[in-house]
Parts: sequence; structure tokens; C-alpha cells
Amino acid sequence: LFKSLDENTLFSRPTYAALLNVLDNYKRMTGQAESFSSQQITEQETFLKETMLNTKLGRELYGLLYTKGIYGSESEFIEDLKNMWFGLYSRNNNVLDSSGFEHIFAGEIKGGKVSGFHNWIQFYLNEKRGVLNYYSHSFNGPWSNYPDVLGLQFMWDGYYKQVGSEVIGSSPEFDLAIYTLCYIARPGKQCRLSLGGTELIIQTYTWDNSSYGNGKKYIASAYPVSM
Repeated sequence: LFKSLDENTLFSRPTYAALLNVLDNYKRMTGQAESFSSQQITEQETFLKETMLNTKLGRELYGLLYTKGIYGSESEFIEDLKNMWFGLYSRNNNVLDSSGFEHIFAGEIKGGKVSGFHNWIQFYLNEKRGVLNYYSHSFNGPWSNYPDVLGLQFMWDGYYKQVGSEVIGSSPEFDLAIYTLCYIARPGKQCRLSLGGTELIIQTYTWDNSSYGNGKKYIASAYPVSM
């Protein structure tokens, strides 16, 4: 899928560097418990702060949610996102083996198939390593250039993904902000957005089998809808 990418320029940016540090912290097989070192927990916190506090996009999202009375401070905002995105729950075998971040950004294997995996940077990295084989796309739109949405078919190290949609060419802060906004505003539903006058539809899912805080729901999945 990817012919070239200026990694030196792109991956040196703080939000991209922070994403790369978190992506390799997971066991992709569901049913295998996740555990994090203090360094890996710091990497999670750095990713949230770089994307949500140190970018214009992230600050705008916080400002919107603050004016709506959802969060009263930046620290409350970041703490809730840490639970919502990185809090662990069980998809298989009654062990804490999954999180919203792992499912959406890193991808998982469940029932012999790829589950989640909706991030183009993870796709690029695995294709470059030779462990991901892009087959085709069944959807290309709604934009005529990148960033754009593709509905992809691929094989990830022997495991098949029939349709995996992702925004190609978007920044880590864009993906995290747009999924967070839609999850908070339209949890478990389709979220219709206008970006530059073009409609983008995001589908989110809540994790209903466990919760954090005062009955809050972890994010189970989020991705752009491909028709």
C-alpha cells in the first residue's frame, strides 16, 4: 500500500514519536494478560499529553468538552482519557488482555482473525517489516487525496482482516481526538462530522462488560465507516 514515507521528518514529531513508543507495548493475542512497566505507563501518559495538551487540535477538543461541563480541568480530562483508552478489560479467557488503544491503534488477534487495527501508522510499520500483506481496498473516500479513508483487506502475519477501515495520512492527535469526541458525544452510535465540508462518519462501540470510575464505560472500538 505504501510506496514511500519521510520517516525522519514525520516520526521526529512529538505526537508521532509518542505513538511509536506505545504501539510496541502489547501482546496482540487476546487471552494473554497485558502488564506494563513503569516506563510503559509513562509512555501512555506522554502520548496523551503530547496529543491532547501540546497540540492545537487537542486543546480545542479539551476546550469544547470543558465548555460543555464534561471536564473541569486538564488533569481530569487526561485522567479520564487514560482510563477510557488504556484501562484494561477482558476480551478472552477472563484475563485483562485488551484496551481501546490496543484494539484500535495496535490491533489484536481474536478467534484466528485480526480484530480492530484501525491505524495507518501501525499498518505502515508492519508492512515495512514484511509481516503485513496488503491485498486490496473495497472503499476509497470521501476525499480525493490524503488524508482519506480506506476500507482495507490484508493479512497480518498469517491472520486475515476482511475489512479494516482507517484514516490514511492522519496525525495521531487527529485519530485520538476524533474518536474521543465521537465516543463521548455519541457512544455506541454513528457520529456524523463535517470536515472541510465533507462528511466523515465515525462508528464507536462501548465496552459493556466492565467499567471504571463511577460506572464509566471503556472504549471498545472506533473507526471510520466505509460504505
